Amino acid sequence: MAKILIIEDDPDIALGLEEDLARHAYETRVAGDGQMGVHLASSANWDVILLDVMLPGQDGFDVCRELRRARVRTPIIMLTARTQEAEKILGFELGADDYVTKPFSPAELRARIKAVMRRFDEDAPPVYRFGECHVDFDRAEVRRAGHPLPMTAQEFRLLATFIRRRGRVLTREQLIDQAWGGGVHIGDRVVDTHILNLRKKIEPVPRAPRFLLSVRGIGYRFDG
Repeated sequence: MAKILIIEDDPDIALGLEEDLARHAYETRVAGDGQMGVHLASSANWDVILLDVMLPGQDGFDVCRELRRARVRTPIIMLTARTQEAEKILGFELGADDYVTKPFSPAELRARIKAVMRRFDEDAPPVYRFGECHVDFDRAEVRRAGHPLPMTAQEFRLLATFIRRRGRVLTREQLIDQAWGGGVHIGDRVVDTHILNLRKKIEPVPRAPRFLLSVRGIGYRFDG
């Protein structure tokens, strides 16, 4: 039975989520504010966290930031009535795995839960090494020649996507779907900028990449 933590201050919405998820064999618990949400997320193992953006005091962005800094790697789906792309991108940069915009159908939310759980559970070693780089998935850390690499949550998620699909050519659309999540609309330039930043961190010679290769007219391939 998958365990879902619901961080939601609206009791009616929280109750509706609890009842629907329970009918579909999920175990749930509700935190009514950000502080309690951080405590519960950090002190127990969850399969998914449903995180409302508009929380009193410590909002959902603050909660997401604090959890990722504490190396809580549980998939986070943010629930929001906001539709601005900039806010969605901020959430992804802080470490959110997906967004669902209110109002949403219970069926859509359950599908998103299954999707992030599937991505999280896909076959990837707990530790992966290539070149001088050492990627620790459990700790969400990357080291190069023994030294920590500063990396944003989005950069780590993009690198993890490449590692899980190493040897395959991935289009920009596939990378957006798998590394940013469904429902966010970003341009190819955003993807290319993140690729460029990754190359600066992981490649011996970024201008002549050895691991993160461009495939002309299609996308990118990771050969680590």
